[in-house]
Amino acid sequence: QVQLVESGGGLVQPGGSLRLSCAASGFTFSMYYMSWVRQAPGKGLEWVSDINSGGGNTDYADSLKGRFTISRDNAKNTLYLQMNSLKPEDTAVYYCAKKTSDFFSPYDYWGQGTQVTVSS
Repeated sequence: QVQLVESGGGLVQPGGSLRLSCAASGFTFSMYYMSWVRQAPGKGLEWVSDINSGGGNTDYADSLKGRFTISRDNAKNTLYLQMNSLKPEDTAVYYCAKKTSDFFSPYDYWGQGTQVTVSS
């Protein structure tokens, strides 16, 4: 069965960095677009970034461009999110998600999430 397992979250001071990982299994990882999505306390889901199947094309929420970098290692079936210059407003649970081609249902599998807390 499909599994997505995030790791790498934690407590970091403002201005710090973290790298999140998402280990994928149960499907042919290299064939699918993948995404990072976050949910801040008391707020709805917010799309963070997408990456195509080969890793050569990426997209980011405008507010995050220049600070976050999505990447993938298809040989390791792993998705990454490098987060730099972190701000308190980046505090959220971060989820990786497997994308579909359905506009109305863009994700079919989610990880359990990893908590990122940015605080001094």
